[in-house]
Amino acid sequence: MLKRTIKLIPFLLLALLAAGCESSGSKNPTAPAEAYYQTGIASWYGAEYQGRSTASGELFDKNAMTAAHKDLAFGTWVQVNNLDNGYRVRVRINDRGPFVEGRIIDISERAAEELGMKAAGIANVGIEVVSGP
Repeated sequence: MLKRTIKLIPFLLLALLAAGCESSGSKNPTAPAEAYYQTGIASWYGAEYQGRSTASGELFDKNAMTAAHKDLAFGTWVQVNNLDNGYRVRVRINDRGPFVEGRIIDISERAAEELGMKAAGIANVGIEVVSGP
């Protein structure tokens, strides 16, 4: 029995080594590929777009925690930090925009309420990716 166990050791070590190796190309699909942080002006959109198709094909819902960004992949979750009041929200990118120069993200009406920026219409924000598509 001991001889048979000793003969299996090289195969067991090889199996353990293979199981512990990960391809350098494989990534956790929920983790961002790399750190991403951007600061700028956020704005919001709501009732006038309710039910319209977004760039991702979803119907816009002003009460959903969603946002429009020019570059981030659809399905990416970002944390939006209001730099003026410290409030923060997490939104999922499902649209393209904003199309006003100097703005970096358009968030849904509900997200704007939770971020404390609905009345002002815009806010200074920092955005960071918290999970990928």
